[in-house]
Amino acid sequence: MTFDRSLKIAPSILAADFANFGAECAAVEAQGADWIHVDVMDGHFVPNISFGPATCAAIRPHIKGVMDVHLMIAPVDPYIDAFANAGADVITAHVEAGPHIHRTLQAIRGAGAKAGIALNPGTPVTAVEELLDVADLICVMTVNPGFGGQKFIDMTAKVRALRDMIGDRPIHIEIDGGVDPTTAPLVRAAGADVLVAGSAVFKGGTATNPAPYGENIREIRAAAE
Repeated sequence: MTFDRSLKIAPSILAADFANFGAECAAVEAQGADWIHVDVMDGHFVPNISFGPATCAAIRPHIKGVMDVHLMIAPVDPYIDAFANAGADVITAHVEAGPHIHRTLQAIRGAGAKAGIALNPGTPVTAVEELLDVADLICVMTVNPGFGGQKFIDMTAKVRALRDMIGDRPIHIEIDGGVDPTTAPLVRAAGADVLVAGSAVFKGGTATNPAPYGENIREIRAAAE
C-alpha cells in the first residue's frame, strides 16, 4: 500500500449478498472499487453481529486490492493477529473500544497491517491528537456504528479539524456511514480521501449483474470530485 490522498471508494460488504461474498468482492472491484471495506461486529461493542477472521480469510483470494477491516469489537487486542493472518491490509480499531488504544495501534502495526483508529459521532477529534504518530488511517463515523443504511450525520467540521491536525503526515481520512452522491462532496471537500459506501454502491445490482455497482461508484466519485 503506497500512500496518496487521491479519492478512494471502499464499498462495504455489509451491504453485499452474504451468500456470495467472493463473487461480490470480485464484481465490485471489477466495477471500479478501490478498497473493500469489511465491517466486523461483535454484538457487544455494537448491537449487531456480522463476521470474523474466517470470513476475511475466505474472501481475501477474491480481492486484488486493499482489504480494509473495521473492527467494531471490544476487546480488540486478542483478535489482531487473527485478522492480520487473514490478510487484512488495514485494521481499524475504535478509540472507544478499550483503555489502551495506543498499545492497540502498535500491536496492529506489529502484526504487519496498517493501523486505523475510528471515532464515533459523539467522540471529539481531540481523542486522536496523541495518536497521530502511530496511525495510518483515521475513520470518522458519520453514523452510530452497528447497522448499514443509516442516515448521514454531518461531521464535516470534525473532518476539517482532523485534516488540519494531520498536516503533512501520511494518514488517510476515511468516512464511514451514509455516504452517497449527496454527502460525498461535503466530506471530500473537508479533507477525506477514503469513502466507505454500502447500500449506495450495492443497490440495484448483483454479482451476476454488476453494472449498477459501476454506475453507483462512478456517480459517488464524480460527485465527490
